[in-house]
Amino acid sequence: MATSGTVSKMSSSGLLSTADQSDEDGDSSQNESQKMMGAVHSHLEEHIRPCIDLIDTLRSDGIHKDLALPTIVVIGDQSSGKSSVLEALSGIGLPRGNGIVTRCPLELRLKKVPGVNWKAVLTYDKKTDESVNSSHSAGPIKASKLVVGKVAQATQNQKKIEFSDPSLVGEHVAAAQNELAGKGVGICDELITLEIMSPDVCDLTLIDLPGIARVPVEGQPEDIGKLIKHLIMKYIKKPETINLVVVPCNIDIATTEALKMAQEVDPEGKRTVAILTKPDLIDKGTEERILAIVQNKVIPLRKGYIMVKCRGQQQINDEIPLEEAAQMERDFFQNHDYFRCLLKEDKATIKNLAVQLTQDLVDHIKKSLPQLHEQINKQLWSVKRALKDCEIGPPEDPEGAKDFLIKTLNGFNEKIKSLSSEEMITENNMFAMLRAEFKKWNDYLNSTKTPFNNSNELSKNYRGMELPGFMNYRFFKKIMQDHVAKLKDPAIDLLNAIKDIIIKQFTDVVSECFQNYHVLQNITKDKINNIQLTQLEKAEQRIAEQFEMENRIYTQDPIFLKTLSEITNETFSEKELPVFDKPCKYKQMLEAYYEIVVQRVADQLPLMINFYMLQETAQLLTIDTVKLLEKPDVHELLSEDSDVSRRRKDLRARLNRLTTATKTISNFLNNH
Repeated sequence: MATSGTVSKMSSSGLLSTADQSDEDGDSSQNESQKMMGAVHSHLEEHIRPCIDLIDTLRSDGIHKDLALPTIVVIGDQSSGKSSVLEALSGIGLPRGNGIVTRCPLELRLKKVPGVNWKAVLTYDKKTDESVNSSHSAGPIKASKLVVGKVAQATQNQKKIEFSDPSLVGEHVAAAQNELAGKGVGICDELITLEIMSPDVCDLTLIDLPGIARVPVEGQPEDIGKLIKHLIMKYIKKPETINLVVVPCNIDIATTEALKMAQEVDPEGKRTVAILTKPDLIDKGTEERILAIVQNKVIPLRKGYIMVKCRGQQQINDEIPLEEAAQMERDFFQNHDYFRCLLKEDKATIKNLAVQLTQDLVDHIKKSLPQLHEQINKQLWSVKRALKDCEIGPPEDPEGAKDFLIKTLNGFNEKIKSLSSEEMITENNMFAMLRAEFKKWNDYLNSTKTPFNNSNELSKNYRGMELPGFMNYRFFKKIMQDHVAKLKDPAIDLLNAIKDIIIKQFTDVVSECFQNYHVLQNITKDKINNIQLTQLEKAEQRIAEQFEMENRIYTQDPIFLKTLSEITNETFSEKELPVFDKPCKYKQMLEAYYEIVVQRVADQLPLMINFYMLQETAQLLTIDTVKLLEKPDVHELLSEDSDVSRRRKDLRARLNRLTTATKTISNFLNNH
């Protein structure tokens, strides 16, 4: 386990101090190296720290809740050496063991802060309201070990633990994983953030993800491998992410699942770095093949490969400090027959890895910054529009609340009036839908027109004592009454269809005008339904009366003669009425009169339905909504849904974050 002395020799870039160089380099080499290191440090302070500080500031402002920020994600198969690489980079001991050790995404923020003692802050969000004390009572952390003892509830569900003993890192992280993922071998996608501030660490942000598992162990779900891959893909597919793939040297790199996943989301290898671990475990005779991989000759990656040799399990058991392990790593490469050349190429050791990752991250930040700035501005405008819809709430004082209610109800009534009078055309045009239903009604009526070719046969059934050739009016009347009566049920269907359209349109206006006020919504929707039921009964009664009147079989003589003339292509006048008493004219007479009925009900029913269901409903509704002002408890009418106030709060928080972020980036771009 690392101690506070573990990080004492780390430089600001994450590089070990020049004391780790081999004695055989000589004093001159050390002096030259020290000058080079000073130049590197100056470069870091001048060009790198502002970029790291920018992203740190954006993270502190919470912008990562809205947009992905440039970061480095560490992925690899189980036991690939991920934790060892992170330990070597950060100088701290992380949880170790068999199987899945990293069970939650662990964001490791390394921040060089000159002139301060080592300090860490661990934060994570919980979905439950479990108390801080009870949640830690079951964990392995002992209260006596908390140096400051600060366990704060940063937000409603966020835990924040500050401590200043590096040896507690593993225990704190393990306890947090137990809280989020449960004790055992389960995984969770909740992020744990560990921020380390020290004068002896490099400026980096890395996220360690669970190792890829293929076979579930006891207690794990059968699809554990699929779950882990889904979690990894969630991170590595983001263009803002640099994928740090950890691969052991002693396996076939082409079969590495982690590298395959990285290639899937980054086929050109533009944002992928591969770390080859465990070079001391490779089989003899494979050195040249491994060397070719590191030299980017096998699976090319734009950011290339770096080989490292971290502490092995025996060194951990022997409690070999990290700085001593780093010296042993350099000695390993210095004395290796094949891999010695990698030192000169800066493709080996944690030291060179730290330099490359820091530079890669800064380059990635600079490249991503214009697009990030554009995305923030787009979201800012979107949030402003959304906030405008729910920003204005009712005043607290009764008089102000009543004025607000009057304004709200007047706005609703104006929209209902405009909708019913065809002044307001909505996206789903109500009158287009009404016309479509009325056209269906007209088409149906036309389909019921019949040639009445069976009039001679029907006349036998309706014939009385009259002699052949004389017209029986009872026969004409009965046939027409039976035919017209069949239209009543379709007319009621038309009425119900129009009712449904109008209710939908009116309730849409309710939702728009009273979207934040569920009490007003419910009351007004009830009023619409009640009024429509009453109007439906009135319209049904008028339709019934219409068909009762149709039983009278009446139209003006000129109208009937004109229609008969059009059907027969003959000219008829009132002076020739006796000629109607001929059986050969029954068919045309029936057709002529039914044509008049069709024209009459084709217009009369839509007018009637429109009047009762739309115009009268709108009038009655506006009168009833005004009566709401008579209710004593105005605040009850204007009570908001909890999710509305929560949404307003969230939007305001997002607005503040995004506004701050766009100013921060603008200042950075103006000064750099």
